[in-house]
Amino acid sequence: MYKYKIEIKWAFVFIGMLLLWNITERLLGFHDEYIGEHMYFSMIFVIPAIGLYVLALKEKKTKYYNGQMNFKQGFISGLVITLIVTVFSPITYWVIWKIISPDYFENVIKFSVESGYDSLEDAQAYYNYKNFALQTFIWALIPGIVTSLLAALFVRSKNKTS
Repeated sequence: MYKYKIEIKWAFVFIGMLLLWNITERLLGFHDEYIGEHMYFSMIFVIPAIGLYVLALKEKKTKYYNGQMNFKQGFISGLVITLIVTVFSPITYWVIWKIISPDYFENVIKFSVESGYDSLEDAQAYYNYKNFALQTFIWALIPGIVTSLLAALFVRSKNKTS
């Protein structure tokens, strides 16, 4: 457990950042008034997400590997963060959709139908907690793996001893 203390800390920092991001989205109207632009605004989250992984791996490199971390060590560290975030994603998104933005699904269904993207039945079948809980589990994993790769490339030691 001590071996992954840094990753556990940063996974929960990431979850906290994700919750704050969703609070911000809601306050700015991307969960209701500007729901049509929600997808585009959400993509900006990639920037702080990668930044957070880089900070986490830098801390791991400094405090655990004494300043020398190879790509594999960094990638594994990033994967541990990703796995923790993924395991907690259904709970995290329950908080988002039940506490932070309880009208989100109702709003996105309404937008989807009014915009002609979906029938009411299709929108209701797609935009619901059960379906999105599964999607967030998958989408926490896949981008997390990619982010782990990118962060490991940035943070790895570049000399021959790594």
